Amino acid sequence: MNKASKSASYIALVAASAFAVAAHAGPDEDSLTINGETEIVTETAAPDHLSDVFDTIYSGWRFRTDETQSLEMDDFDNPGMLTVDAAMEAYATAEGTVGESCQGCHEGVETFAGLTPTMPKVDEETGKLVTMEDAINDCRTERMGADAWKWSGDDMQGMVALIGLQSRGMPMNVAIDGPAAPFWEQGKEMYYTRYGQLELSCANCHEDNYGNMIRADHLSQGQTNGFPTYRLKQAKLISKHNRFRGCIRDTRAETFAEGSDEFRALELYVASRGNGLSVETPAVRQ
Repeated sequence: MNKASKSASYIALVAASAFAVAAHAGPDEDSLTINGETEIVTETAAPDHLSDVFDTIYSGWRFRTDETQSLEMDDFDNPGMLTVDAAMEAYATAEGTVGESCQGCHEGVETFAGLTPTMPKVDEETGKLVTMEDAINDCRTERMGADAWKWSGDDMQGMVALIGLQSRGMPMNVAIDGPAAPFWEQGKEMYYTRYGQLELSCANCHEDNYGNMIRADHLSQGQTNGFPTYRLKQAKLISKHNRFRGCIRDTRAETFAEGSDEFRALELYVASRGNGLSVETPAVRQ
């Protein structure tokens, strides 16, 4: 057998083994209430645009172990809250050449309630698709005269989580029509595109095989209503784009950059698949 044949055989073997799954173990029946007071919708009817795919959508929380689930049920146990607390201090700290803080313009952070469920969305003035990270860095550079934060830095993801926390329990409701439609279509195309040497798409795992075990991982529907999420494997808050990069790398492909137009579009499409699920930010996953 020549080298090319061996390489092709190896790739085929890896691809096959990737889906050598155990018996189906769908979402559990547990319910999520955070701090004993905020009820979280972790199961609801699929949005209309998924009616030919799913009847029901589930939060990733329903696919985690009891131990991981418990960490999200109380903010004192949730390790992601340490980064959120640091963001609360940053929110009130004046920075940059203007000497302004987030609080100076927006007053209390609770004024952001209701924003996260609608993100990302199209900016009416520029026509661009804007994520929460974009909005934060625009405030920092244009209004505060401060340096932009790195997309997946602790300061950025802590602030994204802090803002998201204000909408905890509210249903995701991103717009996919009007000016958002072309971005949504781009994201949908990416979701079903096979990438890398393994020729796998997002849908192969999170649509075709959710509920199955792939090695030690219980595949979920890939919902993003809990992001930024504290990932135990990385021991930090993880952005959506960081997770997108990881998934594409797992297909043995060159990936897009965090903050790229491609990942912005994919973020919109994936967020729309969770319309109706509650914002959980910051969620805990393994």
